[in-house]
Amino acid sequence: MPIKTKLWENDTPYFRADYNQTEPALDHYTDLGDDMPEGKDRVGCVIICPGGAYTIRSYHEGEPVAQAFNKMGIKAFVLEYRLAPYKYPAILCDIQRAVRWVRYHADDFGIDPEKIAVLGFSAGGHLASMAVTLFDDGLENGDEIDRVSSRPDAGILAYPLISMEQPYTHRESRDNIIGGLENEAELEKKLTGYLNVTDKTPPVFLWHTGEDDGVAPENSLMMANALSKKKIPYEFHLYMCGGHGMGLGEGHKGNDTWSTLAGIWLHKLGF
Repeated sequence: MPIKTKLWENDTPYFRADYNQTEPALDHYTDLGDDMPEGKDRVGCVIICPGGAYTIRSYHEGEPVAQAFNKMGIKAFVLEYRLAPYKYPAILCDIQRAVRWVRYHADDFGIDPEKIAVLGFSAGGHLASMAVTLFDDGLENGDEIDRVSSRPDAGILAYPLISMEQPYTHRESRDNIIGGLENEAELEKKLTGYLNVTDKTPPVFLWHTGEDDGVAPENSLMMANALSKKKIPYEFHLYMCGGHGMGLGEGHKGNDTWSTLAGIWLHKLGF
């Protein structure tokens, strides 16, 4: 079993005991063993956000993915972020705190604090898209970790939900994170990643399938277009075949190349 660390030791913001969920945490996959690159004492890492419509966190988009990136010499954490009935901003706080936590503790894990990527699938891809577009340089309030930047150095978005707006949103995921909130209409735009790409957005790797009937590929297409307009480095793979929720794509010839390609891309960025 991987080591698990709570993101907040005390006073988790927006925590509700009556929701019967554990507090947000990181599962550690940071012992590379023989896969540690020779001659390096620090490497990059990925913080993985499994998908599941903000209702569940899919196992096959967590640990197996962490292990795959470990084999490429990249350390990993799997984020146990909060699920419905939690909504914005609690869920966004979890990924921001995860980036801060890893950066703050980078020396402890042999991680380069300037080589921290977020990797998300489906609704977890939406969470990762928020991480690369809604970040800060550190908070004035809170503990020492909160004063650390929440900006990831790269994002990997796997068949991601990007849009909170019709016609390309995934209704269940959208409603789980913003449905019924007083400022719901405003949040539709704030949490739609391609509307919020700026010059400070980090490089992004995207992949999707043309046959995805769970989250429309237009989500990734529009994100790629927004990145292109801002001249943010990105790589985009649209596979012809395959449905939604493929994880590593095992058993789907061609689609199973994405993690290798993403690893190569991260190495080009110095991870």
